[in-house]
Amino acid sequence: MPIQDMKTLVALCQRRGFIFQSADIYGGMKGLYDFGPLGVELKNNIKAAWWRAMVYARDDMEGLDGAIIGHPLMFKYSGHTETFNDPLTECLDCQARMRTDKMADPSVCETCGSKNLLPPRAFNMMFKMQYGPTEGSGSEAYLRPETAQHIFTNFKNVLDTTSRKLPFGIAQMGKAYRNEIIARNFIFRVREFEQMEIEYFVMPGQDEAAHEAWLETRLAWWESIGVSRSRIKIKDVAKGDLAHYSKRTYDLEYAFPHGYDEIEGIANRTDFDLGNHTKHQAELNLTAKVTPNNHSNARLAVQIDEDPEAAAKGINGPKRWVVPFVIEPSAGVERAMLAVLCEAYTEEALEGGDSRTVLKFKPHLAPIKAAVMPLARNKPELVAKAQELKNSLQKLGLGRIMLDTSGNVGKAYRKHDEVGTPLCITVDFDSLTDQQVTVRDRDTMTQIRLPIAELNAYVRGVVEGN
Repeated sequence: MPIQDMKTLVALCQRRGFIFQSADIYGGMKGLYDFGPLGVELKNNIKAAWWRAMVYARDDMEGLDGAIIGHPLMFKYSGHTETFNDPLTECLDCQARMRTDKMADPSVCETCGSKNLLPPRAFNMMFKMQYGPTEGSGSEAYLRPETAQHIFTNFKNVLDTTSRKLPFGIAQMGKAYRNEIIARNFIFRVREFEQMEIEYFVMPGQDEAAHEAWLETRLAWWESIGVSRSRIKIKDVAKGDLAHYSKRTYDLEYAFPHGYDEIEGIANRTDFDLGNHTKHQAELNLTAKVTPNNHSNARLAVQIDEDPEAAAKGINGPKRWVVPFVIEPSAGVERAMLAVLCEAYTEEALEGGDSRTVLKFKPHLAPIKAAVMPLARNKPELVAKAQELKNSLQKLGLGRIMLDTSGNVGKAYRKHDEVGTPLCITVDFDSLTDQQVTVRDRDTMTQIRLPIAELNAYVRGVVEGN
């Protein structure tokens, strides 16, 4: 049963070096977190798993890494300047600020119980910043609130440099910033976070089928990283709740300890973004004037044959310009990490009244893939052999391999169970003569004696799921 108490998970994350409150020695900054030695490994492994599945395993995807700072006009024409708002109210008695759409009772302060609240107002969540050495008008920019817009504004650049044909996608991972009114639920709602986002470009009319296909693709990926499909609820967002750009959106909501909440949105953005950015180019006279039915000189469009059958036979015929529709699967790295932690957390009763805490990560996500430990830390020959094996395993490129010289194998097992290490490898005195080591499995706690010559292949098989 996945964890039901967030406080227990938060304590484990801090105790074992997964996640720390940012600037903790100065009292901390709410909504900002730092990822410790194990946290950064888990986070990177989740991102790597996403990139392998969404980019490397597909033949219709390109990658991008756009700038974090965004041009103000980009966010004007994307609609963020006007619509990227949450409803904010403030208590006149205790000065607490709250999102009214998240309050159980919008007429009562969640902090002090007062009913002396200001009327709700729109609060824009973008972080505005000074760009360049000159202050004032014309020097303002924004930290991006999503990674999507740099994909849209680079659409033609990617198209021209890769010769892609529809349908195809552009994938991007990176930081985004939102000045949340209330940061809450640990790393679920924060002000600095990372997104794993795809903009998948299709012909108008093929968008609905593509939308359904991406829903299944993304559900399968969540299962592949250990998030049970049975604990994900698919929410077909009501028309009145859709974002300004969306024709239809599926929210994937995971059963967190605080309740079902979104881990990914899969939106049909139609041609909203490419169309708006294209129209802006026309207004700047960078292209010919664009009308709703004429995109012949649009920067962010594709040329297609009026007669595809004739083109397939090599007959050149008339072409027309089309602004593609876009399907957007967008997931948060921190939310994915939190869901993976919740799913992996396990408490088990053992014989004799003892118990253990285990993080049962999928091996390819585990922060430490294997721990190599000498039976005695004060025996140089054992430590040297353990170091040799650690170095050999590390060269496989599977991820972090740890040399653990704590000297107490029993306690080391418990520690590595708690941080999710799939395999513990013990070098004992017999290892020096029989060239075998003891390999312990995290989930079953079974131990086998394995020849050192077979160790690398065995560890690779476990980590890669073979």
